Amino acid sequence: MSTPKIKTTVEEMIEPYLTEQGFELVDVEYVKEGGSYFLRIYVDKEGGIDIDDCGQISEYMSQKLDENDPIEEAYFLEVSSPGAERPLKKAEDVLKAVGKDVFVTTYEPINGSKEFEGKLLSFENGELVIAFGKKQAAVPYDKVASARLAIIF
Repeated sequence: MSTPKIKTTVEEMIEPYLTEQGFELVDVEYVKEGGSYFLRIYVDKEGGIDIDDCGQISEYMSQKLDENDPIEEAYFLEVSSPGAERPLKKAEDVLKAVGKDVFVTTYEPINGSKEFEGKLLSFENGELVIAFGKKQAAVPYDKVASARLAIIF
């Protein structure tokens, strides 16, 4: 099974359970690092998740993966928080990040730059407005390659 298909299958398997338990699925990764494969499930909830939450989700997911067996090769299952610099994968994530510090990269330069780090002032009409220093940049959402929360010192 291809990596995108594995991601989709895992998302479909876990999303109803997470929603029912009050968690949010942030991302699923299936990657090969060194000689090993890793299935990583990033989960969050209001107030953050702890080791017990990760253990509960890991147990549930292990059982579901054993029942459905969507992955042929051996792999390691990891369940964790997305961390302080959480990725903003969906438009809904970006909207929730308004007022917070973000780091955004684009597919092509906007005003001569492909990287923007600062406070996300707004996300309206398909455009992110990011303030950095005394400047602002308007970044079209369809030009965003990646976005995440940022810790700016």
